Amino acid sequence: DSMVVDGMSGATQVANAPSFNGVLMIPPQKHATITLSMGGAVHSVSFLPGSYVQKGQVILTLENPDFITLQQTWLDAAAQIEFLEKEYARQKNLASHEAASQKQMQQSKSEYLSMKSLDASAAQLKILGMDTHHLQTQGIHPYLEIKAPLSGYVTNMNVNLGKYFNVGEPVCDVIDKHSLMLQLTAYEKDLDDLKVGDHFEFHVNGMGNQNFEAVLVSIDQMVDSTNRSIKVYARVLNPLKDFRPGMYVSALPNLDFDA
Repeated sequence: DSMVVDGMSGATQVANAPSFNGVLMIPPQKHATITLSMGGAVHSVSFLPGSYVQKGQVILTLENPDFITLQQTWLDAAAQIEFLEKEYARQKNLASHEAASQKQMQQSKSEYLSMKSLDASAAQLKILGMDTHHLQTQGIHPYLEIKAPLSGYVTNMNVNLGKYFNVGEPVCDVIDKHSLMLQLTAYEKDLDDLKVGDHFEFHVNGMGNQNFEAVLVSIDQMVDSTNRSIKVYARVLNPLKDFRPGMYVSALPNLDFDA
């Protein structure tokens, strides 16, 4: 294979090396879809599509009477558990002084532990991201807060005031663009020349002749039976803020970095 040097970057490339086409993508660990554990009507929206949110920030709030009922159930259960716990402690103290029977103490213990284990509302509130300590100190929250599970940009947002979402329905996505990747299409004939750690130079459509760099991190194991293609994934080094998932790219192996 004859060698050529790219006049723009000075990178050495094989003259007839295959070029790979593909798209910019977000790795699955950095792309969160927010789905609801409890349905409700949208009460407020704090961000526009494309806005940057910090992890834990409230994106929107939902209205659902069941959410208020669930909190009330938990508060009632918490009060009862506290009472039973104190009663159990009292019976234990009496039993230690032989002023009451062991049987009463065991019964009190059983009631306390039984009530504690039956308190499913605590688990439900935890799934909904509700801090029960906050509930005890601040009182019942009228609206369910939907928070960002990671820091990133809000996208795929199909939300408006009053819109009703059912349990499990996606509300929006949050994407972290700091860890962008290339998803490139290779073919069986290319696989011998590809290995994890290889470096690529790539161009992004609409960004002129600017060169960017990526390193191969994963090769898919499934070959597409229709066109005999296979997906390979490369981590983008120094991604630009202007990069967006879905943008088309073309990439070439960069031999300056390969052993």
